[in-house]
Amino acid sequence: MKDKLSIWNSSNSVFLSLLVASTLSACGDSTTSDDSGEIIITNTAPAANAGSDQTVFINSTVVLSGELSSDAEGDTLGYAWTLSTLPSGSVATLSSENTITPSFVADVMGSYIVHLTVDDSQLNSEVDSVEITVSEITEGSTSNVLCDYNYNEFNDSIYVLNDSMAQWSCTNGERLLSANGIPDHDVGEFPNAHNPNTITEQSVSANLTLSPLESTTATTLGGPSGATGYVLNGVKIDANTAGSCDDSGNNCSLIGNTGNWHIEALGQTSFNFGTDDNNAHVQPGGIYHYHGMPEAFVTKQGGNSATMTIIGWAADGFPIYARYGYSIASDSSSALKSMTGSYELVSPVSSARPSADIYPLGTFGEDWQYVAGSGDLDECNGRVGVTPEFPEGIYHYYATDSYPYFQRCVKGEVEVTGAMPPP
Repeated sequence: MKDKLSIWNSSNSVFLSLLVASTLSACGDSTTSDDSGEIIITNTAPAANAGSDQTVFINSTVVLSGELSSDAEGDTLGYAWTLSTLPSGSVATLSSENTITPSFVADVMGSYIVHLTVDDSQLNSEVDSVEITVSEITEGSTSNVLCDYNYNEFNDSIYVLNDSMAQWSCTNGERLLSANGIPDHDVGEFPNAHNPNTITEQSVSANLTLSPLESTTATTLGGPSGATGYVLNGVKIDANTAGSCDDSGNNCSLIGNTGNWHIEALGQTSFNFGTDDNNAHVQPGGIYHYHGMPEAFVTKQGGNSATMTIIGWAADGFPIYARYGYSIASDSSSALKSMTGSYELVSPVSSARPSADIYPLGTFGEDWQYVAGSGDLDECNGRVGVTPEFPEGIYHYYATDSYPYFQRCVKGEVEVTGAMPPP
């Protein structure tokens, strides 16, 4: 589209083309002039880029991105996405049609075509398309992975000084754990000023299925409902705490869970649970357990940014990895990236909440809400994808550096156990 603008000073016969041209250029439009000296304002249509085609597994959250779209004049772009083609039976919808990075859940196998148009408030781009191909996960067993994990060595860490024992085996469709709960790595000082408990030997056992099946239902575990999983060294994962505050914030306790606002062990500075550098501490009764990334164990397993590192098994039988996963979940040749949880701080903040001036947002579990597509993982800190141990793909969990740190729920079928010691 071209608009013409000329300014003529009749009394002085001066054509003010240079002034107009410089003014228009400052506004971000490109300008040229014809033989008569008239200024021609040129605005180039922006270019849409809907990103690269993707191949994912069924029930994956597909995150789209228009960030590679461009405008020659650098104008701010508006985005218009449409799910133009869906496989038969799909009820997928975009999380938003007008943001730069919308998402949708690929609920049916087949091909999804998504269109993107961008505009610079004057002109629309041509339509760009991206195809999402969704395939089914190959069903199978985890029985060929880590069925002979056996560790039994003395831990000479000054606050342990005990044998660490963990044995995993697979038989009759089950993955069996027998352990004594003693960590196999250096730990912090226990007891300490904020955690009065000493690490002691436990009797740890678990029976996990070798044929886990992902469901659409999340089961919350932890505390009285039982561990959400175990690290390979036999130490349990229990990310929540038994600490809470009442609505006033004047009555808080690190035990008992009697208040409405449940205190987080990590990511806040208002309360100190005496956790060590492994994001772990000790329950009454001497149970050492992890609230977040088991750093020393990850290091011991050779975990780094160049490899995916399996660190344990969830209560539903699916594997748990530390921090890094493939940037494209279905492509083992894609770059590794640090996985992020899909939780954001709530807004607006409830008027019933204890004062944020005293307890900043993030202090309580209720401060967080799951926002699909805002990170890499689902509400249980998991996703479907390929891993070194499962090249055909499997649902799996992550320990992450972002909330919720470790999964608080599981997506496979489990039997909820009886009462357990408080975290």
